[in-house]
Amino acid sequence: MVLDFILTLIVIVLATVVVLLLQRINRQSEAEKSELEAARRQAQVVLEQAQAQAQTLLEAARAEAQRLREGAQAELERLRQQGEERLRQQLQEERERLQASLRAEREVLMSERASIQAERERLQADLQASRSEREELKRETERLARRGEQLDARAAKLDEQEEKLDALEKALEARQAELDQREQQIDLKLQEVARMSREEAQNLLLSRLDAELEEEKALRVKANLERIRLEVKREAQKLLAQAAQRQASETAAALAVSVVPIPSDAMKGRIIGREGRNIRTFEALTGVDLIIDDTPEAVLLSSFNPMRREIARMALEQLVQDGRIHPSRIEEVVEKAKNEMKTFIYERGEEAALEAGVVGLKSGLVQLLGRLHFRSSYGQNVLKHSVQVAHLTGIMAAELGLDAALGRRAGLLHDLGKSVDREIEGTHVEIGITLASRFGEPKEVIDAIAHHHDPENGETLYSVLTAAADAISAARPGARRESLEEYIQRLEQLERIALSFPGVDHAFAVQAGREVRVIVKPDRISDAKATLLAREIAGRIERDMNYPGQVQVTVVRESRAVEYAK
Repeated sequence: MVLDFILTLIVIVLATVVVLLLQRINRQSEAEKSELEAARRQAQVVLEQAQAQAQTLLEAARAEAQRLREGAQAELERLRQQGEERLRQQLQEERERLQASLRAEREVLMSERASIQAERERLQADLQASRSEREELKRETERLARRGEQLDARAAKLDEQEEKLDALEKALEARQAELDQREQQIDLKLQEVARMSREEAQNLLLSRLDAELEEEKALRVKANLERIRLEVKREAQKLLAQAAQRQASETAAALAVSVVPIPSDAMKGRIIGREGRNIRTFEALTGVDLIIDDTPEAVLLSSFNPMRREIARMALEQLVQDGRIHPSRIEEVVEKAKNEMKTFIYERGEEAALEAGVVGLKSGLVQLLGRLHFRSSYGQNVLKHSVQVAHLTGIMAAELGLDAALGRRAGLLHDLGKSVDREIEGTHVEIGITLASRFGEPKEVIDAIAHHHDPENGETLYSVLTAAADAISAARPGARRESLEEYIQRLEQLERIALSFPGVDHAFAVQAGREVRVIVKPDRISDAKATLLAREIAGRIERDMNYPGQVQVTVVRESRAVEYAK
């Protein structure tokens, strides 16, 4: 509207100017008419231009006004929608809050109703119990009344019998007094005849009785031990024979050197590399000594850590097969071999658990079991040994009516600590207890791990069965290797222990240390005491020595009578 008014005002002003110009022109002379005509035409042109500009400005103003009006309407619509959306969200939140509040109140009411119902049921049960107790008390009262009548009758009889007993007791006291008097008279006569006091005669009799009882005790112990030994040996042989017959596994001896074949001796130079950089990189990354000597078409890997040696073997075989041997490639291949070794270890653990029939092991335990594949004890592979112990323990547990699955689990995990005993401080028993507790193993399995070397301190039978299976697996011929020095030391220690007892003349360790034969002096050791001596020597060996299997102690007592005919 303002623009329309401005345009109209401009038009009026221009028209006024034109009129004034025309009037001025009319007052001029005829000489100036031509100029006036030109001025009129110029004014007409100016007027038309002003009208055109005014019309253009008017249309632009109207378009701007229309655009502003539409923008204002769009902004108003947007604000209205935002307000409605905000209001809708607030209403939705308030509705959800009210619904949650109603649900909470409903749950509280339901719980109160349930508690009231439970209290009502409890009160009804108490009422019913009170009624039952009242009836029971009534019956008990009647029974006690009848019992009281019976007791009264018995009391009368007891009084009568008590009177008879009093009379009999008096007669017995008189008889005892008479016997005491006669005993004193006999003692006096005996002292006169034997010419010794009562105390001296008693001491002499006791000393003779002690000597006789000592001999009798040794004979009885010997007889009982022989009988028990035969029975136990017969049952144990039967049970162990069944277990050993039903399970057997090979023994793998892990060496300290691995041989890696190569296609030709020319490959040795590529393995060494320029100025030895390849071999130095390989040894630094694997921790294994790479020995390249005159051995045709082969190189040696030397390490006392079998896991590192296996990683080095896998990496070297892949490098030889690939043909690209340089430090960066060696680093890449060794890292790949380490990752493959983790998978290989887990697979070995799964195979061992499957072979032993043990399920439900956590992945961490399976990984630790797989590490036992690279652990050996006296040349015996510990993983194979653990599987064998698991089978033996399960068989013996089933024969004794125990849980065979739990027995197999205890046997499989009994040497779990050996998987990391070279990396963690402590004995393999202590480490195994810690690991089994961390992975939530049953207390029977933990007890078997803790006491498979000292089953007498175990709390369950599974520790005894695990110890027996462990001894069977270790003592099997060919299962373990032993160095010559350790073997000689064990034999000498057996003989020293036997010779330390009094009355022993000679001692010989035979059958590779499985038996020690003790020759005693017959004038100092009797046949009965020989049995006790064998038990004492066996106990000393159990306390002071560590050995696989068992050691038989044989005591030999020989008496010779020699005479010459002249």
